[in-house]
Amino acid sequence: MPKVDFYLLPDSDPQARLRLACRIAEKAYSLGHQVHIRTDSRENCQQLDTLLWTFRDRSFIPHEIEPESPQRCKVTLGCDWTPEHCEILINLATNAPTFFDRFERVAEIIDQTLDARDAGRARYRFYRERGCELRHHEVAG
Repeated sequence: MPKVDFYLLPDSDPQARLRLACRIAEKAYSLGHQVHIRTDSRENCQQLDTLLWTFRDRSFIPHEIEPESPQRCKVTLGCDWTPEHCEILINLATNAPTFFDRFERVAEIIDQTLDARDAGRARYRFYRERGCELRHHEVAG
């Protein structure tokens, strides 16, 4: 059963969620882990794709959007596609993934908008009902 980390942001800036996803992906990538970032839409994948190239001056995270051969890159993005097995899932989608058990770790990033908090609570209940180990992290502004 995967461990699920909830990262609670102090504000409602939608870009903050994407930047934190990049930071988590960067750390996991630097440790050699395979990461999949799940979004709600192709547009969100494109935004994240751009940000992964530019969010830090001195770093680059090789990644692909919904690749045909997921073994080429350690970091993948997708809204309709998910790798069969991967170590870490960063879930930026509104709903909980039914395939969460393919991963060793799941990162959920919650901002302070009402919709995000409500969806985050629903995902928390989803994971808790399935017996996942849940942890919370307050992210500094």
